[in-house]
Amino acid sequence: MKILIADDHALFRDGLALRLEEIAPEAVILQASSYSQVFKILNTEPAIDVLVLDVEMQDMPWLESLKKIHALAPKTKIIVVSASEDSRTIRTILATGVKGYIPKRSEIKVFNNALKLIIEGGSYVPPNLLENTPLNALSGRNIGIKTLTTRQSQVLDLIAQGKSNKQIAYDMGVSESTVKLHINALLRSLHVSNRTQAVITAQKIGLI
Repeated sequence: MKILIADDHALFRDGLALRLEEIAPEAVILQASSYSQVFKILNTEPAIDVLVLDVEMQDMPWLESLKKIHALAPKTKIIVVSASEDSRTIRTILATGVKGYIPKRSEIKVFNNALKLIIEGGSYVPPNLLENTPLNALSGRNIGIKTLTTRQSQVLDLIAQGKSNKQIAYDMGVSESTVKLHINALLRSLHVSNRTQAVITAQKIGLI
């Protein structure tokens, strides 16, 4: 796995690299301090799996830059880590197709778990943004109640089997904290408040 960190603050890049080394010890981690460096690396380095990006780098407008990144590396998972907590900005960023948005002010545990969740195939949106925003308004695609990620579907099946979070974590090969993030995302997707309601709703709409 190759992970590219792009941020114009060297100390933040180095700190984030240490976290990513703990989350994905097998990963090769590259760094860029500007959009122009990001484009250069994407043009020369094959198969960047994950790009962790602060959109507020100053050398280019972020919306234009995100579009160019998607064009250069359509299969790369993009995680935006930024200081802005403006809901309109976050919605616009999510609508470009990034896999998650993590505010830099997030608690370390939340930050690490969100990174791990996205790297493992999930997505992450700040909880305060989800509280007052319909799920289908957070992306550029039609995300209906019957559309779950692969991980969410796997968690749903295991919940339906009556397994605990610890058992689900063992079966999936992830931490219990990551399972909790998947379950929270699943509950939001199904518009329910607990595991029992999730199973009942999923059965009603033909997900299980």
